[in-house]
Amino acid sequence: MALWDKLKGELIDVIDWLDDSGDTMVWRFPRHQNEIKYGAKLTVRDSQAAVFVSEGQIADVFGPGLHSLTTRNLPILTKLQKWYHGFESPFKSEIYFISTRNFTDIKWGTKKPITLRDPEFGPVRLRSFGTFVIRVSDPKLFITEIAGTEGHFTVEEITGQLTSMVITRFADLLAESKIPVLDLAANYNELSGWVTNKLAPEFSQYGLDLTKLLIENIALPKEVEEALDKRTSMGIVGDLDAYTKFQAANALEKAAENPSGDASAGVGMGMGFAMANQMTRTMTGQPQAAQAPQATAPSTGDAAPPPLPQQEVVKYYLGIGGEQKGPFSPKIIEEMIRDKTVTRETLVWRKGMDGWEKAANVAELKALLDEGPPPLPGS
Repeated sequence: MALWDKLKGELIDVIDWLDDSGDTMVWRFPRHQNEIKYGAKLTVRDSQAAVFVSEGQIADVFGPGLHSLTTRNLPILTKLQKWYHGFESPFKSEIYFISTRNFTDIKWGTKKPITLRDPEFGPVRLRSFGTFVIRVSDPKLFITEIAGTEGHFTVEEITGQLTSMVITRFADLLAESKIPVLDLAANYNELSGWVTNKLAPEFSQYGLDLTKLLIENIALPKEVEEALDKRTSMGIVGDLDAYTKFQAANALEKAAENPSGDASAGVGMGMGFAMANQMTRTMTGQPQAAQAPQATAPSTGDAAPPPLPQQEVVKYYLGIGGEQKGPFSPKIIEEMIRDKTVTRETLVWRKGMDGWEKAANVAELKALLDEGPPPLPGS
């Protein structure tokens, strides 16, 4: 009896898994050559599943709950072991616990920039990054396709494959969306939804659900961002002439606050006011006040000429893809002609034109369109 009691004590009669790692997806119950007792208790907690594998074949799968292991709830294992008339002896089987909870904050990001054609800026290179969430939806399929017979499988081991799938589909959909670069930030939710719907069937082939995918940022190259910052600054300044006057007024205010009371400071302030008055009259186009000649004053030479008048830059609006774009300067349009965004058939309009015309019919643009070599003879 003592020997039987000893053997009986070596049999496994309680099977469960407490995960404190936070990143384990599959964990194999350590049997260590011990056999499982008939009627042993299997505890499967919430967000877990237990899979029995016999001689390399997946048998029964258990969801959350307390299960008593008998022939009645092990139908596939019973068939594999050929227990046609039931059994009461111990049995051997590999048991894999699967975590079915959500694995969050899995990061993805483009290793190399994605090159796109933007309707306003032309070819641009974009980088993007974000996170996604997955969970095991089919434990049997997940073990078959991904985990195999590994005794301990973590989310890190599959991250590389999944992020490659995300980046590939994201780059494809971003190019197909044709959303202007300046409007991308307002469409993060829509892009995330498109990528999620596109990837969901591919993830399901591995027994996984793509619960959520988020785009945190889509970034332009540093030099393009700097150019945009300058363009934004010019837009904030607005009227350059008014801004210059405002700066001159600030300079006068600071000069008046000079606390020094010596004579040279007073002379300096007087000259400053005179120079500011001269600048103001020059910028506003007002006539200069007549001054009486001073016989004792030495000649100071010829006065500096006023600044050249600024010429207004002609800007064009374009009809691209049935939508109005612009306005664009001739320099920008010249670049768009080089990358074939603007062709001879593109509709254009500028101030002073009666209506939209083809680019080839506008003299200024026709010269740019005709800069390339003539067609080959016989072509």
